Amino acid sequence: MQAASSIPTHHLRSPHPVIADHLLEILRCPQSRTRLHVAPPDVVARVNRAIDAGTLTNLAGERLERPIDGGLIREAGDLLYPLIDQIPVLLPDEAIELAKL
Repeated sequence: MQAASSIPTHHLRSPHPVIADHLLEILRCPQSRTRLHVAPPDVVARVNRAIDAGTLTNLAGERLERPIDGGLIREAGDLLYPLIDQIPVLLPDEAIELAKL
């Protein structure tokens, strides 16, 4: 077993194993061009509860029916871009307004 000090830090930083840190460094919000960060598990759980309740829509006004795997939140903290099948969906109309939670 490796000592914690010998494990490269780039393996430890990303809270979501599917999105590598180097990818998070280059991904940007398609609307504001600001940085994105991985949504915390509690936010994803709140989104999925609203989806299950049938009360959540995306920016296009479409009711969301399928739970998300995770999400990326833009710097302003107001929009979440969903991860569907572990793939970030960075289309403006697919964003979810976090204020609706």
